[in-house]
Formats: sequence, structure tokens, C-alpha cells
Amino acid sequence: METTTQELVSFIAEWAESPEQTKKAFIELKEHLESMAGVGLSFHPRPGLTYSLRAAHARQKDKPLFVMVDVIEDTPRWLSVCFYGDMISDPEERGDFVPGGLLGQDARCFDINQYSNEALQSVKAKMDEAYAAAAAE
Repeated sequence: METTTQELVSFIAEWAESPEQTKKAFIELKEHLESMAGVGLSFHPRPGLTYSLRAAHARQKDKPLFVMVDVIEDTPRWLSVCFYGDMISDPEERGDFVPGGLLGQDARCFDINQYSNEALQSVKAKMDEAYAAAAAE
């Protein structure tokens, strides 16, 4: 985990913030995940494509994570926050349904193109919902 932690710290330190403030949004989501008891984070960089922050609950048995926060390498960078479709509800269909989109399983992904308190609060609520589902596995 130490290498993962150092890679994540370096990635954030080297990320130049854009007017859209997606770095700020990413840090806020990371800190929300870090505040959850029993959660481990892993960082999977794929330079030039994506940088994935993955969260798993210590009690999870059936799935390797409950949320993946992808930084999409683009100009400017943007975030795609994905959940297994069966771990959250999305009655208003705000997320994009992505068949096989999360490690081969159906997913709901929420894109954040710029910092928005409303969007972040909505995604954090989904994180809390997925966290509860993961803890119950």
C-alpha cells in the first residue's frame, strides 16, 4: 500500500488545477472515502488514459471494490465515478448505465466535468449507499 500511497500523493502534487477545479473535486471525494471506517484505497495509474482511485470495504467478499473514481486524461481532465449497478439506486437516472463497465459488471457512472457542490454531494451520497452495501456483503 505504501507505493500506492506515494504514487497517489505524487499524482495529486503534479496535477495542475484547471479552471474547472476537477482536482479540487477529486481531493474532496478522496477525503470522503478516507473518512469511511474499514475502507482501503488503491491507486491504479494508466498514464495517458486514466488514473483510478478504488475503494473497497474490508468486509467485501463478492466484489473487489464498491466505487472507482477515474480521472480521465483529457484537456481538461474530468472525473467519472462508477458504482456497480446493484450496489446503488438511481431512480432519477442521473448516472450513465454502462453495461459491463466496471470490471466486467454493469455499472452506473456519474461524470464530473467541473467542481459543483451539488454534484459532489450527490456522488458522496451514492458512495455512502455503496459503502453500506459493501459492508453488508
